[in-house]
Amino acid sequence: MIAVAQKMPGVPDLPAGIGSFRFLYFSELLKRPVCAGKIKDRIGKVSDLVFRLTEPYPEAVGIYMEYGWGKPTQFVPWDRVMKIEDDAIFVKPAEGGEPYPPFVDQQGWIMLEDHLMGKTVLDMDGRRTEVVNDVHLLESRGRMLVVHVDISFNGFLRRWGLKRFNWVKDHLISWKYIQPLSVEDAAATDKVSLSITRRQIDELPGEDLADALEELSGEEQQALFSALEPEKAAETLIEAEPRAQRQIIANLRQERARTILSELSVPQVADLFSVLPHDDMTELMTLLPQEQAARITHILSEREATARALISTDFITFHRDATVGRALDEIRRSGREPDTISYAYVVDGSGPTLVGVVDLRELVLSADHVTLGEIMASPVVAAEADDLKDDLAELFVKYHYRMIPVVDTQDQILGVIYYNDIMKGLTTRVKV
Repeated sequence: MIAVAQKMPGVPDLPAGIGSFRFLYFSELLKRPVCAGKIKDRIGKVSDLVFRLTEPYPEAVGIYMEYGWGKPTQFVPWDRVMKIEDDAIFVKPAEGGEPYPPFVDQQGWIMLEDHLMGKTVLDMDGRRTEVVNDVHLLESRGRMLVVHVDISFNGFLRRWGLKRFNWVKDHLISWKYIQPLSVEDAAATDKVSLSITRRQIDELPGEDLADALEELSGEEQQALFSALEPEKAAETLIEAEPRAQRQIIANLRQERARTILSELSVPQVADLFSVLPHDDMTELMTLLPQEQAARITHILSEREATARALISTDFITFHRDATVGRALDEIRRSGREPDTISYAYVVDGSGPTLVGVVDLRELVLSADHVTLGEIMASPVVAAEADDLKDDLAELFVKYHYRMIPVVDTQDQILGVIYYNDIMKGLTTRVKV
């Protein structure tokens, strides 16, 4: 399970209109005796506290008691709790003097010990990982709310009965910054993972999200990945190490996989497929358009892929006589992704013969009446169709372009190669 949060000052964050209240730490309640009416009528001890995910703070729904040795669990609804003392929690006896019923988990419930304690927190400020060492609770008028998590070492000390050795200040993170996250693409479970909102998580760089995924496993990893929009999921998947890539792909639903693959270029998909088990690769190949699948199969079958196999046809060209105003108007109306228009390529003649290139920044700063032929850079640094990946990497290292055009023997432009497809692709990825 994972939580992603902002660092907040370690000060109490109180709900409005609560009246009299007191703060408690979950570690102090864990294993506390539960007594039915009187101290001598002990019926068990706190194994966990169960909360319902309500806004703005989760509210307690009951006490979970587990005995082990084949004995059934008991669940004491929170409305049966009478008072919480230092030596015990006092509850009303169950109806008819019988034991309380066994615990049955429900959707939208979380258990503090099971789902929060010891789990990872991603610090959005420093992008470091922290650990939930304790949960800060607020009791008021018979209600119990989760208001903070404590990531300080003090929580660890309290857990082991060493709170007298508090060496540092408590570091509390408000629950408002740790919000429930849907796990629809995780394993079939009602367990709750925690994260920031989808909008916030999509603002994190793919490299940071990939690092976070590599620290997680199982349902935690899938919960975080399922929260990402397709474009961010694709970016993160490419940045992840092969081990994490295999784990994520193994648990993706078919439609989700199809959507994510559609966000990747041909070289990126080939790079991804190269680290997958054969069965997974074969299954994913069926989700691709036939032409794209054929190109990827060719790349994977060739020990040294050529530029012709790696090109993207998503680029923009203009005749040298086109004006800046016309070019900008066409670009605005094209609906193209920003990373496909870093450059406008200038062509001449009856065929698309490449004669120049204009950086988008130069285009924006030029007067509308100026022609592209007047502001273009020429000759153009270009790759040839039969150049190998090592040749392409050398061009990117030398010139630092975001993309490089690929031409045939007549200098006609065939497509472009993107920096990320080469420099973050097969030639730089360590296979494990």
